[in-house]
Amino acid sequence: MLCQHLQPIEQAIKVAGIRETYRGQPWSMNCREWIFVDCFLDTAAIRNRIAVPDCVQDHSHRGTHDGQERGFVCSACHDGIMGHYEKSPGTTVFEGPLT
Repeated sequence: MLCQHLQPIEQAIKVAGIRETYRGQPWSMNCREWIFVDCFLDTAAIRNRIAVPDCVQDHSHRGTHDGQERGFVCSACHDGIMGHYEKSPGTTVFEGPLT
């Protein structure tokens, strides 16, 4: 289970029906639980719709051979929610819950 700081984002993603593609400890002991979802996470739009604490930081990694991701990381708990690195044709864009 992701930390309480990221749970509102995770719940909104679930309600939207976005498919989770991975859940676990990705690549280092510095990461606790991360989930990866099959969409582009519009971090700015999500922040406008969901209040998150200061420990939740935007994260992006543009790897050349080790994967690419963009999303949120909790600096207090070392949990993360990641989506596609960039928008691409046919990829769902998640902007947070509709108000």
